[in-house]
Amino acid sequence: MEPPLSWLLSEDQPSTRYLALTRLLGKSEKDEEVVAARSSLTNRGWAAEILARQSAKGTWEDTNGLYTPKYLSTNWMLLVLSDLGLKKDDPRISKACELWINKFSKKDGGFGADGASRSHLCVVGNTARALVKFGYVGHPSAKRAFEWMTENAAEKGGWSCFGSGRNLDSWEPMSAFAVYPREKWTRGMKQVVEKGAEFYLEREMHRQGGHYEPWYRTHYPVHYYYDLLVGLEFMTALGYGGDRRMGHAVDWLKERRRPDGRWNLDGVHPDVEGGMREWYDSHPGNRPTPFALEKVGEPSRMVTLRAMEVMQRLGAQS
Repeated sequence: MEPPLSWLLSEDQPSTRYLALTRLLGKSEKDEEVVAARSSLTNRGWAAEILARQSAKGTWEDTNGLYTPKYLSTNWMLLVLSDLGLKKDDPRISKACELWINKFSKKDGGFGADGASRSHLCVVGNTARALVKFGYVGHPSAKRAFEWMTENAAEKGGWSCFGSGRNLDSWEPMSAFAVYPREKWTRGMKQVVEKGAEFYLEREMHRQGGHYEPWYRTHYPVHYYYDLLVGLEFMTALGYGGDRRMGHAVDWLKERRRPDGRWNLDGVHPDVEGGMREWYDSHPGNRPTPFALEKVGEPSRMVTLRAMEVMQRLGAQS
């Protein structure tokens, strides 16, 4: 069987090829192979398939709202497309993002779903992260979103979602700051990221209440779900890979690696498959429709790419 890097570089899936070339091999955006891979993103593979389902209005599924149905509508498709290497120079992306920004921007400075009167932590973090990855790092709404996350951080570090108190599941701001250029950070942003990192490190990335199995399952799309790989991604991107308190999560990631060097996709949406399964069974009308790029229980290019990037950072930071 071909090595995992060769598998990721296969031309049949331009997104993972482009991402492996730039993120694992460190090739410049001007490199011939990178240019060719990026030009293929919208011609074949996952990104092309998603864009083919986009409406003339720039939306997916509901042409009026952007958040429902989960996980097939515009909000969720844009989160995935931002992971697949798409940029705002594609007119279909810019059209959808302009709708997204206009509909989700709130007066308090952050982002919230359709009809919400104020911002919501998960939505702010996810939208801000995706907009930066799409190339909207200088957009006023993106700037305000990072200010909102700074202002709404808990005094002792971390964030609270739905008023539940500081918790590991409120990870989205950390992931957003992980892609936000350091030269744009204010002193306040630096402080909330440092406190947020300490919040995760104090808990060794997993200790909050009893054992919660969904945190130990690799999954994709990530959306608003936490697992140990999600935590390792933003913590290593922020430079904390050398902290000994990362050991439990790092050991878990190494143990999950298959003999062929790849990682499996353990699940798609943990709340549907495990964590809140009983609740959804008793509330069938609220059950979301899962969306997946790959098959559960099989080697995953998206999980393997992310895990290999984490391992590469760990080697550099140890």
